[in-house]
Amino acid sequence: MRSHTRRHSLAALAAAALAVFACAAPAAAAPAPASLPAVGAGFHWGVAASGFQSEGHAPDSNWTRYIASHPDYDPYENSVDFYTRYASDIALAENLGVGVYRIGIEWARVQPRPGVWDENGFAFYDKVVDAIRAAGMRPMLTLDHWVYPGWAAERGGWANPDMVGDWLANMRRVVDRYAPADPLWVSINEPAAYMMNEVRNGGLAVSELPTMQDRLALAHNSIYDYIHAVQPGAMVTSNVAYIPAADNAVNGPMLDKIAAKLDYIGIDYYYGMSPDTVAQYTAFAQSALWQLPLQADGIYYTLRHFAQRFPGKPLYIVENGMPTENGAPRADGYTRADDLRDTVYWIQRARADGMNVMGYNYWSLTDNYEWGSYTPRFGLYTVDVLNDPSLTRRPTDAVAAYAAITRDGGVPGDYLPTRAPASCSLVDALASCTDPVTLPR
Repeated sequence: MRSHTRRHSLAALAAAALAVFACAAPAAAAPAPASLPAVGAGFHWGVAASGFQSEGHAPDSNWTRYIASHPDYDPYENSVDFYTRYASDIALAENLGVGVYRIGIEWARVQPRPGVWDENGFAFYDKVVDAIRAAGMRPMLTLDHWVYPGWAAERGGWANPDMVGDWLANMRRVVDRYAPADPLWVSINEPAAYMMNEVRNGGLAVSELPTMQDRLALAHNSIYDYIHAVQPGAMVTSNVAYIPAADNAVNGPMLDKIAAKLDYIGIDYYYGMSPDTVAQYTAFAQSALWQLPLQADGIYYTLRHFAQRFPGKPLYIVENGMPTENGAPRADGYTRADDLRDTVYWIQRARADGMNVMGYNYWSLTDNYEWGSYTPRFGLYTVDVLNDPSLTRRPTDAVAAYAAITRDGGVPGDYLPTRAPASCSLVDALASCTDPVTLPR
């Protein structure tokens, strides 16, 4: 593993909290339904990707500069070349039967210089959005997935007092152009992880983090109002990377600042947490992403956490997936298809228990650039960027599994996860250990 990715950083935040709660004891189990209902026709099944991570042909940006200054990072090359292969990738998503396709509109591609917008850059996204809609899917558009133009980096990035104004000038143009497509919107991807990334790669001082958070919140709140003025009835979020056992401390301050301007709660969930995984988390610096524990039942506690914090607000799993090492089978034997089906089971359980879950996106349709490395593979379709010049999309076992899920509205009513719930999950600190879910007997 050449570098710590965002998901390493998120695991680090949770490690200390895990030790605090490791001695908690489980209480009586909650009842489980004998048969699980399907999610229904209104549920959003989707796939997710970001612009920079998958597009290739990257213009000058903070991230092209980060890569150039880190010889330990994998060279970016052209990633999986979504830029020229978007039509065939969108067709792969259409064949899955999903209804939502998440992409990013890269600021660096459409505004190469201050005050100058590139019509060719916008023309690319025009074609992508049109292809998504022609395939019967709804675009989910991310405005900021951690990448900004090189000229904005030269001005200091988020340490620059004028960054919010520069950001809004571009994002308003993006909204004006794509609001007629009636997309779902994500303003800023994983703000807490964004801030950690700017410290690690961008040279932001730790003392400047509160200022960056305030600026991100102002950017979100301002573009939220603008989107609603241009697209009445729009659905806007800023997705958070859920931090097991510590989410209130990590994501809470940002959520407090933007809570009044969230139409749905966008959630990214990847890893579970329980006393028996203490060693894996406390040794995260030596661990690889594919060695961290996957506990599908943790997504139930994550949804319950936000259902309680935002009563009645729609919840959307914007990202969820499984990492493997260069596409090889995981050492624990857990397959991508089994993890997907188990995860969907717990989402259906959450809905059956009254949680307002509106959608689920798999991260990601294809493998991509995991912020410094091509080793972690999350794709439904795997792509060996460094060794396969053809960039062939090779289906994993989860492709057929997801197609069946979207066709049937979830897993069958009598499905039981391949892995039992953690004996004492700490995903939602003590609450998930003292009020656990169980499987039908």
